[in-house]
Amino acid sequence: MKKLQGVISALPTPFRRDGSLDREALKKFVDFQIDNGITALLPVGTTGESPTLTHEEHAEVIRLVIEQTAGRVPVICGTGSNATAEAVAMTKQAAADGADYSLQVTPYYNKPGQEGIFRHFTAIADASPIPIILYNIAGRTGRNIETETVARLAEHPNIVGVKEASGSVAQAMDVIHSVPNDFMVFSGDDSLTLPTIAVGGDGIISVASNVIPQAMTEFTAAALTGDWETARKYNKKYAPLFQKLFIDTNPVPVKYALSRMGWMEEVYRLPLCPMNDKCKTALDAVLKDLDLIQDSAK
Repeated sequence: MKKLQGVISALPTPFRRDGSLDREALKKFVDFQIDNGITALLPVGTTGESPTLTHEEHAEVIRLVIEQTAGRVPVICGTGSNATAEAVAMTKQAAADGADYSLQVTPYYNKPGQEGIFRHFTAIADASPIPIILYNIAGRTGRNIETETVARLAEHPNIVGVKEASGSVAQAMDVIHSVPNDFMVFSGDDSLTLPTIAVGGDGIISVASNVIPQAMTEFTAAALTGDWETARKYNKKYAPLFQKLFIDTNPVPVKYALSRMGWMEEVYRLPLCPMNDKCKTALDAVLKDLDLIQDSAK
């Protein structure tokens, strides 16, 4: 498959006021993202509130995004689990529904060692009909995928990239230097998009692109083509947004922002809940400054 570069939007999952899936809002949001130039879509990752979706809802969100995308951009589905057999089953289902890639998070809670992590991802890649992208986010899983392990996994023909969300540019750089040139390395932190690309990364799996898809597309395109002056201008302009979108646990702030912009309801499933008024006011101020909303009223 062609190497992906640019912006991959980690989609939120819209809910109605009664807590059910808002299918129409999701379809419209998929079109909004594609119309604004993003490289690929990622449903049911962390931003998609996957931990509180039922298995049936998880599969339905994937199908809805694939159907609405209609082949216009690749779809990368979050089908990871801390149970290897479950991850294999979900990945096979997503592949059958037409997914292009699977994003596989490090096993969480049971906290395997590096050999266990290696065997987990290898087993999934062996069984998967579609390519696998690793998802390294130790802050949520309790386990870092060490660079040596990523390099070993990169030798597997069906493991084609990593979302590097360790928060460390140094680790991203080590990974980039340790894997083949065709192995994709994406930042998992919007605020580290520029330095990650600068050391050889391929782009960003983004939360901010939900709010500013066109700007993130232009930002990463500038960086990937070596137009550092333009890239720095985008980074400076949107740095406050990158910061405020993580003022509370993702996806709470981005879903609030999108509710203020009219894309979906501000509805979460417990244990996630709305931000306090202080955080909302701070995020409103940034959204207003960027002309993304017209006022700061709630």
